[in-house]
Amino acid sequence: MPNDSYDDFLKHIARMVEDIVRNLPEAEGTRFVGYTIIAGNNGEAPHVIHLGKNPREEIEYEVVEDQEYLFITGSLPSSSQCAAYADISTDSVTIIVGEQRASIPLNTTIDVVHSFYRVRHGVIDIVLKKKRQAQ
Repeated sequence: MPNDSYDDFLKHIARMVEDIVRNLPEAEGTRFVGYTIIAGNNGEAPHVIHLGKNPREEIEYEVVEDQEYLFITGSLPSSSQCAAYADISTDSVTIIVGEQRASIPLNTTIDVVHSFYRVRHGVIDIVLKKKRQAQ
């Protein structure tokens, strides 16, 4: 199908993503999680390719902090057949996928009741509410 509208749609998205990545400000700590969209060529179905050396066999994560919250985003191993979850405590978080674990010590106390996580498409997003310090 040389003129498949779905392929054209994905090609337009791929060009837009390339433009966005190319114009990201480098000095402001911008990060991009390494995936690309490949529109089907020669009848191939569109597919996703992970960029980088590690084939996602370990749990990688990053932590971003503001005044009220800590945000943790983790890339989950693609080989696991187990559901991922986060064990949230007052001073640490552990991302667990089957037998694999990534323990993340925290420098602040967490309000566990108002913290949560979500797993979607191989990514775990954890939102941790900081506990207010008594004054």
